[in-house]
Amino acid sequence: MSVGSINVHGVSKKFRLERNRPSSIKEAMLRLGKKSEADDFWVLRDIDLDIEPGSFFGLIGHNGSGKSTLLRLMAGIHRPTSGTIVSEGRLSALLELGSGFHPDLTGRENVFLNGAMLGLSRKHMAASMDQIIEFSGIGEFIDEPVKIYSSGMYVRLGFAVAVNVDPELLLVDEVIAVGDEEFQRRCMNHMNKLRAGGTTIVLVSHNTRLMADLCDRLGWLDHGRLMKVGDPDEVIEAYLAHVEKGDNTLTTHD
Repeated sequence: MSVGSINVHGVSKKFRLERNRPSSIKEAMLRLGKKSEADDFWVLRDIDLDIEPGSFFGLIGHNGSGKSTLLRLMAGIHRPTSGTIVSEGRLSALLELGSGFHPDLTGRENVFLNGAMLGLSRKHMAASMDQIIEFSGIGEFIDEPVKIYSSGMYVRLGFAVAVNVDPELLLVDEVIAVGDEEFQRRCMNHMNKLRAGGTTIVLVSHNTRLMADLCDRLGWLDHGRLMKVGDPDEVIEAYLAHVEKGDNTLTTHD
């Protein structure tokens, strides 16, 4: 298996949703010893996907289609209910606002913490610190607790860390949309530089025009099933036709 590759085989994921969850401590106490009712909700079904080293792969689909869940499975945050996901290479991810940050630590301390979680030395992160601060644009706030950061500051620092730790695999959710236009442009430019250097990138976004410009291949998810994988223009055309038609019939393609 080559560095920077991700292989997803037969992956399904379900979550258990509790019904009639108690709304107070009193209600919970009254229900002690009683079995809670729950439903199984399948977020992903039978996903097969191979992402090649050095590629820029995109995931599109409606809200709730399973895109972010699949990204979290790739990052190892969740485990598949069935199937396997095998990745090779140092993985960095920006999946949700403030992910990987401890609110009581400063931005600088969180940079070192994130580096340690990725197996990078304090010396390595110290050498990257100026670049991370400059890219994030948060200036003197780097030495303030991140709990006082705005959502934009969270995202800027999170992205700056994610792309400046020499990742071989980079997973990015649509969280970068929180930033302003100028920052989004810098993010895209930097991801293109990483791709040129051989980094494999997986991006989730609703912006089909952006995905067509950036990605080598696209995957379209609908209600947890992989509908089509291939050339971005062809996948987007099929996806938009499906949206316009309002057709809920599930037919898988490869």
